Amino acid sequence: MISEKMLSFMERASWIRKMFEEGARLKKLHGAENVLDFSLGNPDIPPPEVFDEALLEEAKKTGPWVHSYMQNAGYEDVRKAISLQVKEDHKKQPFPSHIIMTCGAAGGLNCIFKAILNEGDEVIVPSPYFVEYGFYVDNHGGRLVPVETMDDFSLDLNAIKEAITDKTKAVLINSPNNPTGVIYDRDRLKGLASILKEKGFELNARIYLISDEPYRRLVFDNETVPSLFDLYEDTIITTSFSKDLSIPGERIGYIAINPDCRDADLISGAMTLANRILGFVNAPALMQRTVKRVIGRRVDVSIYEKRRNLFAQILSDAGLDFVMPKGAFYFFPKCPIEDDREFASILQEELILTVPGSGFGRPGHIRIAFCVGEDVIERSQHGFKRAVEKVTN
Repeated sequence: MISEKMLSFMERASWIRKMFEEGARLKKLHGAENVLDFSLGNPDIPPPEVFDEALLEEAKKTGPWVHSYMQNAGYEDVRKAISLQVKEDHKKQPFPSHIIMTCGAAGGLNCIFKAILNEGDEVIVPSPYFVEYGFYVDNHGGRLVPVETMDDFSLDLNAIKEAITDKTKAVLINSPNNPTGVIYDRDRLKGLASILKEKGFELNARIYLISDEPYRRLVFDNETVPSLFDLYEDTIITTSFSKDLSIPGERIGYIAINPDCRDADLISGAMTLANRILGFVNAPALMQRTVKRVIGRRVDVSIYEKRRNLFAQILSDAGLDFVMPKGAFYFFPKCPIEDDREFASILQEELILTVPGSGFGRPGHIRIAFCVGEDVIERSQHGFKRAVEKVTN
């Protein structure tokens, strides 16, 4: 018999399994080409040519040490190159010893939580949030504490302040956000930093700010994602190359610690050990060498922006209310009825697959991923209209 905890997790994640099962059933029944699948955030744009060229050249290398073990934190030359990019993103350059190459941002988050959490510690997260966060925190004895955002999904600073207790170890943010596409603005982030400093002093505690940033380079309308290292010293960044290079299956990312972070050497050492003992050991060698050569590059974001604009018109015409995403590749519109799962089921009758917002901690919404072809988006127009009409007429 499997563990009771995993059985509970499987039950909590059952809506995801149901989505997959329904999608497979519909595709088998109607043909995959006739099912309009907006359920998964799986980037469909090919990687940039420079990535393909770098990968092929690195794959051709041979020798006795090409595929050998390395330092658990990753190749030193790769971490030096990453530190320069982090300086560009966050205005301060971390020491290469404070960069840990990881198996994607998910691997990075698990290393961070393994390093900083004691049993019963709490991690505050603005809601809606990526569904796996709760599992990652629980993996290491912590408890996720969701806090509602404002109606436009911006940070509710008062709510975050009220949620901080003597058990709070970190606040976790994700900007651009999955599932809303919202970018948290600099003024509110400054406000958040002030709150963490104030509450940390009041509680005589260290409260970390953890930023999960896989969508940092997928932004629209000339928006920028604010830097964080100059706002709050105890900041830890984790990210991946999954979305900006369209290589999610390669599982490559990194952690970067603010050079002003207290006990940065100790934290880095703990996360490096976590990288090893959690079973990752080190990030994939071939991918480390490859991404070093294309740091700062990204896919053609204008393709996603064009799709976003097309989808925005379709959703507006259907009568759905939404906050225009400024980054990532998701819409998170409000459902015309209270039950988001029921509305997602009604959309399935139109062969449209979406994800209920309940899975992201915000019922009454659905998540729509627009990392699909324009033709798929265009063919959804009438289905969205009919679904809304079914529940409003």
